[in-house]
Amino acid sequence: MAAITDLSFMYRWFKNCNVVRNLSDKYVFITGCDSGFGNLLARQLVDRGMRVLAACFTEEGAQKLQQDTSYRLQTTLLDVTKTESIKAAAQWVRDQVGEQGLWALVNNAGVGLPSGPNEWLTKEDFVKVINVNLVGLIEVTLHMLPMVKKARGRVVNMSSSGGRVAVIGGGYCVSKFGVEAFSDSIRRELHYFGVKISIIEPGNYRTSILGKEGLEMRMRKMWARLPQETRESYGEEYFRIYTDKLKNMMQLAEPRIHDVTNSMEHAIVSRSPRIRYNPGLDAKLLYIPLAKLPTPVTDFILSRYLPRPADSV
Repeated sequence: MAAITDLSFMYRWFKNCNVVRNLSDKYVFITGCDSGFGNLLARQLVDRGMRVLAACFTEEGAQKLQQDTSYRLQTTLLDVTKTESIKAAAQWVRDQVGEQGLWALVNNAGVGLPSGPNEWLTKEDFVKVINVNLVGLIEVTLHMLPMVKKARGRVVNMSSSGGRVAVIGGGYCVSKFGVEAFSDSIRRELHYFGVKISIIEPGNYRTSILGKEGLEMRMRKMWARLPQETRESYGEEYFRIYTDKLKNMMQLAEPRIHDVTNSMEHAIVSRSPRIRYNPGLDAKLLYIPLAKLPTPVTDFILSRYLPRPADSV
């Protein structure tokens, strides 16, 4: 028992010693703070005494977060799909941090919809997701990098297990694969400036990224707009089973999102942040192994999940 107590004490001591010094003087800019991961992370970092610059998409979200926290948190509005909004937010951050620079940029803003079988979607459906999850993330990073370099700080990019293995059609996995590639390339480039890049690859967690409208209603609208020929090739049975499987996946999503925000926090405050974090048992036991298996094996396993179309061979 004494040995276990000693080991526990040594672990806590090492954990505390491995934290960056003077956290109370460091600024963190987080996108997508209206709800979900960004909102909870902002609160956690305020509790640690850090100076949080929280970007929200809506005035309502910004006001509520400001009211619920302390003077150490400041909010601004940001639409990551609009260059002028990003430029304004970057100038606001520059005014806040001054010459000390920005310790951490957290690219958290993201959307998950529209998603579904690729043939059921339009170019606009793909663009809507990719513009937020990938293009917006890249543009925010490029505008904030000079301040991060000045602080020799970090960039934390929100990816997904869907950025390691494409489990659903649409722009979501496409955008997350792009986040992985951008993060890897910029990590190698910024190594010599003392800037660290971390990628968060959560499993299936329950957040507002899936929207507020009922899943079945969204799927029915998507199905109804398809040409008759396409609907006949898949069949009503395919539509029903596919929709049911998506509903089951949403119901099984983990509601406790602290594992994700704890990973994000570690990437910000640790002196030795990891390159990749995989919060969630499904990420560790399902998605990451699937991504490392030979492609034909992964294809076979995932094909067992999909229903069989009416015109299948």
